[in-house]
Amino acid sequence: MAVGTAPLPQSPLIPAQAGIQSYAGSGNVKAWVPAFAGTSGQYVPPVVATPAAALPLRERILLVVLFITVAASSVAFIEPSPHDGLMGVLALACVIAGVRFERTLALLVLLLVVWNVSGLMSLLRVVQYEKTIQYAATSVYLGVAAILFACLFANNTMPRLTTMRIAYVVTAAAGALCGIAGYFHVFPGSDVFAPSGRALGAFKDPNVYGPFLIWPALFLLQRILARRIGFVDLVTLGIILFGLLLSFSRGAWFHFTVSALVTIVLTFLTAPSTRGRMRVLTLTVLAVAALAALIVFLLSFSSIGRMFQERAQLIQSYDVGQGGRFRLQEIAVGSVLDFPDGMGPFEFARVNGLQQHNVYLQAFLVYGWAGAMAYFTLLLSTVFVGLRTVFTRTPWQPYIITALATFIGEIAEGFVIDTDHWRHFFLLLGMVWGLAAATFKQGRQVQMQKPAGFAVGL
Repeated sequence: MAVGTAPLPQSPLIPAQAGIQSYAGSGNVKAWVPAFAGTSGQYVPPVVATPAAALPLRERILLVVLFITVAASSVAFIEPSPHDGLMGVLALACVIAGVRFERTLALLVLLLVVWNVSGLMSLLRVVQYEKTIQYAATSVYLGVAAILFACLFANNTMPRLTTMRIAYVVTAAAGALCGIAGYFHVFPGSDVFAPSGRALGAFKDPNVYGPFLIWPALFLLQRILARRIGFVDLVTLGIILFGLLLSFSRGAWFHFTVSALVTIVLTFLTAPSTRGRMRVLTLTVLAVAALAALIVFLLSFSSIGRMFQERAQLIQSYDVGQGGRFRLQEIAVGSVLDFPDGMGPFEFARVNGLQQHNVYLQAFLVYGWAGAMAYFTLLLSTVFVGLRTVFTRTPWQPYIITALATFIGEIAEGFVIDTDHWRHFFLLLGMVWGLAAATFKQGRQVQMQKPAGFAVGL
């Protein structure tokens, strides 16, 4: 794709890399341009440059509720969690604020409906057992939450994204500090945040706590690589990564490695200039060296070193043997063939003693073949629309880069853990689809309002 336009002076009201205005109240119109290595991201200046319109009261109320809801997401040691209750308040605030459903989200809704209806059909097999109805209800609730977040971020995108990001970074840093305090027994009773020598903050499981910290860490990392090195960003990133390390979750470490690599690659490919790409490469090398040096230093502490050595082993005792993870996954494959309509929630664990710890086998066992196919299609289509969106230069490009990278890492981690009820997974899902819808809508509007003389050619 090539963009044909002559260089024109940049409006003093609009930063050079501001991108497409996300709030409809402004009169700013930008050119719709690709964003990948070798493109400069040159914009046609706005026809009318006016300050962004002030947000109405109902929108400000929505942003406050959104902030509180996301900030509460790090408290997950009870079910339903405070975050779950606040999601109902957020839904009401969305109705009051007039949040609209975009047609481009239809596929997301369809796949989530098929996935959940299949799960409800499978539920009929085990409806008499305790907690099975709660499990199915949680699946439905999380599907609705993903659609809600997608609708939220599809309109008035930047104010809502910024609110969500600040809340998520703050609550992740707070959760990491709790985990660190618990691990080192900083104050009486703090060990509740790190029982058994593994940080878990206010979560029930360190294997969920660790992945929860990854998106805010990647957003800070991407901002450092692509834009600026800020002291607050460095300190916050260090706290979150230290909390992630002390979770001693092999899956979370692997997840972060995969997602960080995807973030770096996408940041490099979308850099607007050779200088920007060299900055990404240089800072990546320095960051890897600094991280390696920090890990070596932390491992010099005997307690951290012993736990790291134990957890870093590829095969653990609970992975092998007659009741190990790998044997259970073999049994699960046979159960998938025996129960094409699914076994129902918790039925595999009831029959075999433990869960199989693989979300893709879980998709077949709990939701049946139809539900599993919908789930796989949901994952693949999300990656596809994310990749289609990430190479368009918009104000929310850093968000889609890091959301997609974290989502891909979570897909990879799903081979060793059940992720189908992780709340932040559905936030990421909604973010990717919502930003894709916002990008499509803004692109369509810009094409309709494109100034004479601007041409896009293939």
